[in-house]
Amino acid sequence: MISKKNECYVYITLPSQTEAVTAGRFVLTTDKRGLSVGRFVYGKSYLERPNAVALDPVELKLSARVYETRAMKGVFGVLRDAGPDYWGRRIIEHYSGKSELDELDYLLYSPDDRAGALGFGLNVIPPAPRREFNKKFDLIKLQQLADAIVNEEDQSSAVLVNDQVTDLLLIGTSMGGARPKAVVEDKEGLWIAKFNRFDDKWNAARVEHAMLVLAHRSGLQAADSKIVQIGGRDVLLVKRFDRKKTSQGYLRARMMSALTLLHSEDTFQSRDKWSYISLVEELRRISGQPEKDAAELFRRMCFNALISNTDDHPRNHAVIASEQDWRLSPAYDLTPSTPVSLERRDLAMICGNQGRFANAENLLSQHARFFIEYEQANLMLGKMESFIKNNWYSIARAEGVSEADCKKIESAFVYPGFRS
Repeated sequence: MISKKNECYVYITLPSQTEAVTAGRFVLTTDKRGLSVGRFVYGKSYLERPNAVALDPVELKLSARVYETRAMKGVFGVLRDAGPDYWGRRIIEHYSGKSELDELDYLLYSPDDRAGALGFGLNVIPPAPRREFNKKFDLIKLQQLADAIVNEEDQSSAVLVNDQVTDLLLIGTSMGGARPKAVVEDKEGLWIAKFNRFDDKWNAARVEHAMLVLAHRSGLQAADSKIVQIGGRDVLLVKRFDRKKTSQGYLRARMMSALTLLHSEDTFQSRDKWSYISLVEELRRISGQPEKDAAELFRRMCFNALISNTDDHPRNHAVIASEQDWRLSPAYDLTPSTPVSLERRDLAMICGNQGRFANAENLLSQHARFFIEYEQANLMLGKMESFIKNNWYSIARAEGVSEADCKKIESAFVYPGFRS
């Protein structure tokens, strides 16, 4: 049942712990103009904890003050990051039977195993953490229901799905976007299962897995992944890097998206704030190892340009904190695209003096912001360019991408205009 309350408690699982504690209270109201206003205050008992950490080291520092925002429909960025993404919202809307919900509803309705270390609830004492997770054998039913939702079919059939599968579909994360997905567990830990869609241009599961392997081989820190076959169909499993399995339960890493770090929104009107240059400045401010993370972000920016990943928006970059320090997260959601133009391709984020132009000269134009000398940056880019150009096909084929699909994506890699 959807709550009509305008406030909730915010829980956090602290470093090295597996049980959540209450960090504070979030209230969402409207002002006289009808605009949403969000307020957050840390609990006194939380502030007195010797191991207390800030939810956001910039926007919500540890303090007894009342924090207020009118941005992003009144939801602080770090709270929004813990809420459902586009796919998760669709699932919640189908489950609730309503097409429009309040922002607080989305936070409360999404289940406990969201991205990062935060949680939300109406009780001052947080619920016990989940000890059991769904296993991979449920994926065939999930794929069927995901297909139905993608096709916007009559959801009356959803009542025939058992409670376990329904719960699994409701597990949303903010790591990702519009692709159908769920969280599953095996002996290694938790994985995000990403399903192919009927309208995919190619086998998206296989191709994304190949890109993650290519990223690893190109020297990037990327999420681990594997392909499983369920009912004769490929499903991509991406290892969750915000969870670590222990005998006592799962440790949780705090997580913030680049969207939050950039104080931006995921709307077209906010695209002027989507910038690798601005992101590296924020990263340098909060990272426990700024030089390493800045260089890693530079390599990631170059990799996205070299595979024509035009979906590199700020939701697809994040920082995590397993302990006290924040670090750039492993790369995820790496997908090639095949724009018609061979002369110019743009990234989703500004990457140099010429804006979003995914061109070698532009990528190198702000090298100093990444703590890299020009000669070193040019050498790094050149090595990555050569490796991807000469190895993308063999890696894709080795990871099960069909010859036909390789033909479909071949124009994505090191396009002609990259060195123009």
